[in-house]
Amino acid sequence: MRDTGEAAAGLAPKLVVEGVSKRYTSSRATVQALDNVSLNVTEGEFVCLIGPSGCGKSTLLDIMAGLTLPDSGRVLADGKLVQGPGRQRLVMFQESALFPWLDAFGNVMFGLKLRPDLTNRERRDIANRFLQLVGLESFKRAHVHELSGGMKQRVALARALAPDPQVLLMDEPFAALDALTRDQLYDDVQRIWRDSRKTIVFVTHNVREAVCLGDRIVLMSPSPGRIAQVFAIPLPRPRDINSPALASHTSGIAAALKGTLRGAVSE
Repeated sequence: MRDTGEAAAGLAPKLVVEGVSKRYTSSRATVQALDNVSLNVTEGEFVCLIGPSGCGKSTLLDIMAGLTLPDSGRVLADGKLVQGPGRQRLVMFQESALFPWLDAFGNVMFGLKLRPDLTNRERRDIANRFLQLVGLESFKRAHVHELSGGMKQRVALARALAPDPQVLLMDEPFAALDALTRDQLYDDVQRIWRDSRKTIVFVTHNVREAVCLGDRIVLMSPSPGRIAQVFAIPLPRPRDINSPALASHTSGIAAALKGTLRGAVSE
């Protein structure tokens, strides 16, 4: 179940993280969020980052997105240095961050402003197609306050996918949702990933969620933030989050996660 942390052999990496370190300093303390982290992500791969709070998962995702610059090391996307945000790498956060004055259709259309090469008619067609993809075509004129939490995240997912980014970076997008809604979204995300073959990096605290979604799981340890282990998940898709096979993989990774917590406490 464990691998070396490298992307699949023979496939070109979409993202390359090389020796990335990041430190945050305040009046109270200095925190080493990341320490010499290296990771390759293959094109079309679904990689999940897991680990306890403070292990640097979200910081690493922000650096991949270009929202934060590392103190040392670098990130390459398609061989080019990441020095800031770009429309080829879009981020989906825990909160849907939808605009309350726009309806579902308007929110997806707003995301398509990142595509100046499109006509307004093309943008409308794409917005309709992605709302249909996430099962919300009949709610296109609903405003944010009229949508459930799961529906808001579906709109946010459609908005992120509509500009056709090459990499989707997802920071605990389902953490605030109830269990039934999350289970449905796991099915939706697997279907959308299968159809689009986007490169996805997904941050989560939920080990079972990571096993359900990921090709590989990168387990990070805190103090300082480093990659502790990387697990390959060979289960066929689509995956049922309640299946015994998935539970078996989950238990092994959960044990490794507990080991990182014990290590952090003993330091």
